Amino acid sequence: MAKRVPLAWLQLKHEKLRLVAAVSGIAFAVVLILMQLGFEYAAATASALVPAKLRGDIILISKQYDYVLFSKEFPRRRLDQALAFDGVESAWPVYLAMAQWKNPEDLHERAILVIGCDPAGKVMDVGAVDASLLRLPDTFLFDAGSRLEYGPIAKLVAEKGSIRAELNGRNVQVVGLFRMGASVGINGTLLTSDTNFLGAIQGHTENLVEVGVIRLKPGADAAKVREALERGLPPDVSVLPHDSFVEKEANYWGQHTGVGYIFSLGVFMGLVVGAVIVYQILYTDVNDHIAEYATLKAMGYSNAYLASVVLKESLLLSILGFVPGLGIAQALYTATQRATLLPMEMTPQRIVAVLILTIVMCGGSALLAIRKLQQAHPADIF
Repeated sequence: MAKRVPLAWLQLKHEKLRLVAAVSGIAFAVVLILMQLGFEYAAATASALVPAKLRGDIILISKQYDYVLFSKEFPRRRLDQALAFDGVESAWPVYLAMAQWKNPEDLHERAILVIGCDPAGKVMDVGAVDASLLRLPDTFLFDAGSRLEYGPIAKLVAEKGSIRAELNGRNVQVVGLFRMGASVGINGTLLTSDTNFLGAIQGHTENLVEVGVIRLKPGADAAKVREALERGLPPDVSVLPHDSFVEKEANYWGQHTGVGYIFSLGVFMGLVVGAVIVYQILYTDVNDHIAEYATLKAMGYSNAYLASVVLKESLLLSILGFVPGLGIAQALYTATQRATLLPMEMTPQRIVAVLILTIVMCGGSALLAIRKLQQAHPADIF
């Protein structure tokens, strides 16, 4: 017995150029949507890299704190006051500032983030690197995930063990590497001790802190300790669980700048472009075969059956367009990550979400095109 071929597929492949145009349009929309979502994810993830590296249970920041690049200081004595609360084991200051780094090869200066903290506290996750090296004067760790405009620092340190460089006009020594990565507004990072930080960042006093990292005693109730700190400390500081601080940082660009709006607009435009293309293709297809649809009606086929044919065409188009769009987007993700060092990651959740969006987009266009079927009257062809 001959294999039955769905009518929807026969309709689509009958006009091959039209099919290619439809698949190309949907693929373009899929690429646009995936890229916008990828950029939004990368911006949020990269923005939270510094908070994510902190090792602590509770974070203290100024009430005026916005983002790591726009952090406001609070008095260091707040950390001393926090030590008096039940359940608090230790409280460590973290200093943040931008400084001028001179590329040792081309001698161009670039802004770089400098993080200062007491090596004894081990408040930053630096992997297997021996943070005690930072106790030596003017020693720093360089982020191997920094962008290349700072020079081939990672390569030079790997070859020589350490290199000399210049920071804010001061001779310093890079004695090791850690990995964090670049983000929006932060192209590179240095980590050093609090003493070295205050020596390199002129005008910054040890009595003012950007971030405080609090660790709790084993068995302490984090929620209760945090509530006690909120009630007991002066109102010039915010007390956040570590996870909430990471989330706050990740949400900054999407909620407090126009970046989130731009990404959302890009997703919307991708849906509009894809929907218009699919509608035009399906409407033209229905219009070109209106006589055939009328004949099917005359043979006894219902409007529901004819509508299902168009809906099946839209489903086939959504899948045929999604697959190449996904492949192209993945290649662009890889290229973008290499060029910008942003964490462009194609997650399974995003793939499923965009596939569903594509099916809904094509299905909505099909429902609009189905209205043309109402004009298919059997009497018109006899």
